[in-house]
Amino acid sequence: MRSLLPGILAMAVIVTASNILVQIPLGGYLTWGALTYPFAFLVTDLTNRLQGAAAARRVVLAGFAVGVVCSFIGTQVMGEFGPLVTLRIAIGSGLAFLCAQLLDVAVFNRLRRGDWWKAPLVSTLISSSVDTAIFFTVAFSAALTMIEPGNDVTWATAPTALLGIGPEAPFWVSLAIADWLVKLLLAIVALLPFRLAVARAMARVA
Repeated sequence: MRSLLPGILAMAVIVTASNILVQIPLGGYLTWGALTYPFAFLVTDLTNRLQGAAAARRVVLAGFAVGVVCSFIGTQVMGEFGPLVTLRIAIGSGLAFLCAQLLDVAVFNRLRRGDWWKAPLVSTLISSSVDTAIFFTVAFSAALTMIEPGNDVTWATAPTALLGIGPEAPFWVSLAIADWLVKLLLAIVALLPFRLAVARAMARVA
Protein backbone atom coordinates (compact mmCIF):
# COMPACT_ATOMS: atom_id res chain seq x y z
CA MET A 1 0.00 0.00 0.00
CA ARG A 2 2.88 2.36 0.76
CA SER A 3 4.05 2.19 -2.84
CA LEU A 4 0.60 3.35 -3.95
CA LEU A 5 0.60 6.35 -1.62
CA PRO A 6 2.02 8.88 -4.13
CA GLY A 7 -0.58 7.93 -6.72
CA ILE A 8 -3.43 7.96 -4.19
CA LEU A 9 -2.36 11.36 -2.83
CA ALA A 10 -1.99 12.81 -6.33
CA MET A 11 -5.41 11.51 -7.33
CA ALA A 12 -6.97 12.85 -4.13
CA VAL A 13 -5.46 16.30 -4.71
CA ILE A 14 -6.67 16.41 -8.32
CA VAL A 15 -10.19 15.23 -7.50
CA THR A 16 -10.52 17.61 -4.55
CA ALA A 17 -9.13 20.57 -6.48
CA SER A 18 -11.37 19.83 -9.45
CA ASN A 19 -14.46 19.66 -7.23
CA ILE A 20 -13.60 23.12 -5.90
CA LEU A 21 -12.51 24.70 -9.18
CA VAL A 22 -15.58 23.43 -11.06
CA GLN A 23 -17.48 26.13 -9.19
CA ILE A 24 -15.41 28.89 -10.85
CA PRO A 25 -16.37 29.79 -14.45
CA LEU A 26 -13.75 30.14 -17.16
CA GLY A 27 -15.35 31.86 -20.10
CA GLY A 28 -18.85 30.98 -21.23
CA TYR A 29 -18.51 27.19 -21.52
CA LEU A 30 -15.82 26.01 -19.11
CA THR A 31 -14.81 26.07 -15.47
CA TRP A 32 -11.30 26.01 -14.02
CA GLY A 33 -11.97 22.41 -13.03
CA ALA A 34 -11.83 21.47 -16.70
CA LEU A 35 -8.09 22.25 -16.61
CA THR A 36 -7.27 20.13 -13.56
CA TYR A 37 -9.54 17.08 -13.78
CA PRO A 38 -7.98 15.57 -16.98
CA PHE A 39 -4.72 15.05 -15.10
CA ALA A 40 -6.47 12.29 -13.15
CA PHE A 41 -5.96 10.19 -16.28
CA LEU A 42 -2.23 10.97 -16.15
CA VAL A 43 -2.05 9.66 -12.57
CA THR A 44 -3.91 6.50 -13.57
CA ASP A 45 -1.69 5.91 -16.59
CA LEU A 46 1.55 6.47 -14.67
CA THR A 47 0.44 4.06 -11.96
CA ASN A 48 -0.52 1.53 -14.62
CA ARG A 49 2.79 1.82 -16.43
CA LEU A 50 4.96 1.67 -13.32
CA GLN A 51 2.98 -0.64 -11.02
CA GLY A 52 0.46 -2.46 -13.16
CA ALA A 53 -3.30 -2.50 -13.77
CA ALA A 54 -4.26 -3.80 -10.33
CA ALA A 55 -2.44 -0.91 -8.63
CA ALA A 56 -4.02 1.57 -11.03
CA ARG A 57 -7.49 0.26 -10.17
CA ARG A 58 -6.77 0.78 -6.46
CA VAL A 59 -5.76 4.37 -7.12
CA VAL A 60 -8.95 4.87 -9.13
CA LEU A 61 -11.09 3.51 -6.30
CA ALA A 62 -9.32 5.84 -3.86
CA GLY A 63 -10.07 8.76 -6.17
CA PHE A 64 -13.69 7.65 -6.42
CA ALA A 65 -13.97 7.59 -2.63
CA VAL A 66 -12.58 11.11 -2.41
CA GLY A 67 -15.00 12.23 -5.10
CA VAL A 68 -17.96 10.78 -3.20
CA VAL A 69 -16.91 12.66 -0.06
CA CYS A 70 -16.48 15.92 -2.02
CA SER A 71 -19.88 15.48 -3.65
CA PHE A 72 -21.54 14.83 -0.29
CA ILE A 73 -19.97 17.96 1.15
CA GLY A 74 -21.10 19.90 -1.91
CA THR A 75 -24.70 18.78 -1.45
CA GLN A 76 -24.63 20.29 2.04
CA VAL A 77 -23.29 23.68 0.95
CA MET A 78 -25.98 26.07 -0.27
CA GLY A 79 -25.21 28.49 -3.08
CA GLU A 80 -27.28 31.23 -4.69
CA PHE A 81 -29.50 28.75 -6.56
CA GLY A 82 -29.46 25.83 -4.13
CA PRO A 83 -26.88 23.16 -3.22
CA LEU A 84 -23.51 23.57 -4.94
CA VAL A 85 -23.74 19.90 -5.97
CA THR A 86 -27.12 18.50 -7.00
CA LEU A 87 -28.00 14.82 -6.87
CA ARG A 88 -27.74 14.55 -10.66
CA ILE A 89 -24.31 16.16 -10.70
CA ALA A 90 -23.13 13.91 -7.85
CA ILE A 91 -24.36 10.76 -9.60
CA GLY A 92 -23.04 11.88 -12.99
CA SER A 93 -19.65 12.81 -11.57
CA GLY A 94 -19.17 9.56 -9.67
CA LEU A 95 -20.44 7.34 -12.46
CA ALA A 96 -18.38 9.13 -15.11
CA PHE A 97 -15.21 8.99 -13.02
CA LEU A 98 -15.50 5.32 -12.14
CA CYS A 99 -16.47 4.10 -15.62
CA ALA A 100 -13.97 6.26 -17.48
CA GLN A 101 -11.03 5.59 -15.20
CA LEU A 102 -11.56 1.82 -15.15
CA LEU A 103 -11.91 1.89 -18.93
CA ASP A 104 -8.65 3.84 -19.10
CA VAL A 105 -6.92 1.12 -17.09
CA ALA A 106 -8.27 -1.63 -19.36
CA VAL A 107 -7.39 0.09 -22.64
CA PHE A 108 -3.94 1.11 -21.40
CA ASN A 109 -3.25 -2.44 -20.29
CA ARG A 110 -4.25 -3.79 -23.71
CA LEU A 111 -1.85 -1.39 -25.48
CA ARG A 112 1.00 -1.33 -22.97
CA ARG A 113 3.38 -3.38 -25.16
CA GLY A 114 3.17 -0.96 -28.10
CA ASP A 115 4.94 2.36 -28.68
CA TRP A 116 5.39 4.29 -25.42
CA TRP A 117 2.90 7.02 -26.37
CA LYS A 118 0.14 4.78 -27.72
CA ALA A 119 -1.21 3.38 -24.45
CA PRO A 120 -1.47 6.69 -22.56
CA LEU A 121 -2.78 8.66 -25.54
CA VAL A 122 -5.36 6.19 -26.85
CA SER A 123 -6.61 5.16 -23.41
CA THR A 124 -7.00 8.78 -22.33
CA LEU A 125 -8.73 9.86 -25.53
CA ILE A 126 -11.26 7.03 -25.30
CA SER A 127 -11.89 7.27 -21.57
CA SER A 128 -12.08 11.08 -21.59
CA SER A 129 -14.76 10.89 -24.26
CA VAL A 130 -16.74 8.39 -22.19
CA ASP A 131 -16.28 10.54 -19.08
CA THR A 132 -17.68 13.62 -20.81
CA ALA A 133 -20.61 11.77 -22.37
CA ILE A 134 -21.69 10.13 -19.10
CA PHE A 135 -21.31 13.17 -16.87
CA PHE A 136 -23.09 15.76 -18.98
CA THR A 137 -25.87 13.39 -20.04
CA VAL A 138 -26.64 12.27 -16.50
CA ALA A 139 -26.22 15.74 -14.97
CA PHE A 140 -28.15 17.85 -17.48
CA SER A 141 -30.05 15.92 -20.17
CA ALA A 142 -33.81 16.55 -20.20
CA ALA A 143 -34.32 12.84 -20.85
CA LEU A 144 -33.09 12.00 -17.33
CA THR A 145 -35.06 14.49 -15.24
CA MET A 146 -36.63 11.55 -13.39
CA ILE A 147 -33.38 11.17 -11.47
CA GLU A 148 -34.08 14.43 -9.62
CA PRO A 149 -37.45 15.89 -10.61
CA GLY A 150 -37.06 18.86 -8.28
CA ASN A 151 -33.83 20.00 -9.93
CA ASP A 152 -34.55 22.70 -12.51
CA VAL A 153 -32.16 22.22 -15.44
CA THR A 154 -34.02 24.38 -17.94
CA TRP A 155 -30.97 26.64 -18.14
CA ALA A 156 -28.95 23.66 -19.40
CA THR A 157 -31.57 22.31 -21.77
CA ALA A 158 -32.45 25.64 -23.37
CA PRO A 159 -31.62 25.65 -27.10
CA THR A 160 -28.68 27.88 -28.02
CA ALA A 161 -26.21 28.14 -30.88
CA LEU A 162 -23.65 25.34 -30.49
CA LEU A 163 -20.57 26.92 -28.90
CA GLY A 164 -22.08 30.23 -29.91
CA ILE A 165 -21.48 29.67 -33.62
CA GLY A 166 -23.17 26.43 -34.70
CA PRO A 167 -26.71 25.09 -35.07
CA GLU A 168 -29.10 25.14 -32.15
CA ALA A 169 -28.63 22.48 -29.48
CA PRO A 170 -29.26 22.25 -25.74
CA PHE A 171 -26.81 24.48 -23.89
CA TRP A 172 -25.36 21.49 -22.02
CA VAL A 173 -24.17 20.03 -25.33
CA SER A 174 -21.97 23.10 -25.83
CA LEU A 175 -20.63 22.65 -22.30
CA ALA A 176 -19.87 19.01 -23.02
CA ILE A 177 -18.11 19.71 -26.32
CA ALA A 178 -15.98 22.47 -24.79
CA ASP A 179 -15.02 20.19 -21.90
CA TRP A 180 -14.25 17.33 -24.30
CA LEU A 181 -12.00 19.50 -26.47
CA VAL A 182 -10.00 20.58 -23.43
CA LYS A 183 -9.58 16.94 -22.40
CA LEU A 184 -8.32 16.00 -25.86
CA LEU A 185 -5.80 18.83 -25.81
CA LEU A 186 -4.56 17.96 -22.33
CA ALA A 187 -4.28 14.28 -23.29
CA ILE A 188 -1.62 15.34 -25.79
CA VAL A 189 0.05 17.77 -23.38
CA ALA A 190 0.21 15.07 -20.68
CA LEU A 191 2.41 12.87 -22.88
CA LEU A 192 5.44 14.95 -21.93
CA PRO A 193 5.16 14.59 -18.13
CA PHE A 194 4.21 10.93 -18.66
CA ARG A 195 7.39 10.29 -20.66
CA LEU A 196 9.59 12.20 -18.22
CA ALA A 197 8.12 10.55 -15.12
CA VAL A 198 8.46 7.03 -16.55
CA ALA A 199 12.05 7.70 -17.67
CA ARG A 200 12.94 9.03 -14.22
CA ALA A 201 11.38 6.03 -12.48
CA MET A 202 13.19 3.62 -14.78
CA ALA A 203 16.49 5.39 -14.14
CA ARG A 204 16.05 4.90 -10.40
CA VAL A 205 15.51 1.17 -10.89
CA ALA A 206 18.50 0.75 -13.19
